[in-house]
Amino acid sequence: MTTETRGLPAPRRPADDAQDDRWCMAVRLLGRVEKQLDEALQRGHGLPLSEFRALCALSREDAGPALRMGELADRIGLKDSTVTRLVGRLEARGLAARATTAEDGRAVAASITPAGRERHAEAAPTYRAVLGEALDSALGNVYLADLAAWVLTGESARTGGPAPGPGRPKGTA
Repeated sequence: MTTETRGLPAPRRPADDAQDDRWCMAVRLLGRVEKQLDEALQRGHGLPLSEFRALCALSREDAGPALRMGELADRIGLKDSTVTRLVGRLEARGLAARATTAEDGRAVAASITPAGRERHAEAAPTYRAVLGEALDSALGNVYLADLAAWVLTGESARTGGPAPGPGRPKGTA
C-alpha cells in the first residue's frame, strides 16, 4: 500500500545525506536529554521517565477521567503492548488504575489515582529543571542549537515567529 492510498501525501524525494545527518543530530539530542531526564527522575523519585510521562499524560485536563490504552500510547510515543505493561506497573504501585470503558466493555482505559497525581507533582520540578539545563547546554552545540532554541522558545528558526505546535495549527500564531 502506497502512502497516497493511505491518505498521506507522496514523499517529495528521499532524504539526502545532509538531511540524514541533521536527523541523526536531532535524535542524538533527544537521546541525550532523555537519558538525563530518566537518570534524574530515577535518582530523585524512583520513577522511570516512561512512567513519569504516563502520569503526565493521565494528569492532563484534556485526558478526561481516563485514557484508552491506545490513546495513552499515542500521547507518550510507546507501543500499545508496552503501555499495557507500564500501566500495570503503575497500578501495582497505586499510581494508576485500569478499568473497562463505559462505551465499550472490551476496551481498557487508564486513570491516574490521587497518589499518582501527588507523585507526578513531586517529580515535575525535577523533570523541568533537568530539561531546562539540558536544552541550555545544547545551545552551545552548533548542530543542536536550532532545535534546542525552538524547544526553549517555540520560535521557528526559519520564520522567526511562533512555530506550529500543539493547539496551534500551521499558518496561525
